Amino acid sequence: MKRYCLSVDLKNDEQLIAEYEQYHVKIWPEIEQSIRDAGITSMEIYRIENRLFMIMETSDDFSFERKAAMDAGNARVQEWEELMWQYQQSLPSAKKGEKWVLMKKIFDLNS
Repeated sequence: MKRYCLSVDLKNDEQLIAEYEQYHVKIWPEIEQSIRDAGITSMEIYRIENRLFMIMETSDDFSFERKAAMDAGNARVQEWEELMWQYQQSLPSAKKGEKWVLMKKIFDLNS
């Protein structure tokens, strides 16, 4: 198993944040299936103010490149991503076109 932590910001608007959270009460079934098909075994998203923090646990063979290729060929995932981008905004340090940014682990109590 591998674990990844990522972050993205939401647009700082209470109504948009509420709508975004509502979409995540029960995500579209095709989105859940695409997540699982990519080898993601667990995913949680947390929010403080307008910053989101995602924890993903994956199978050992998971790769972001493979997930991106799968998503590119899935019209429903593309529709979801376009919809979510109406609520999200890149972190100030994100590269052009980058949404969720991989975070660097700096501490592990069990290491």
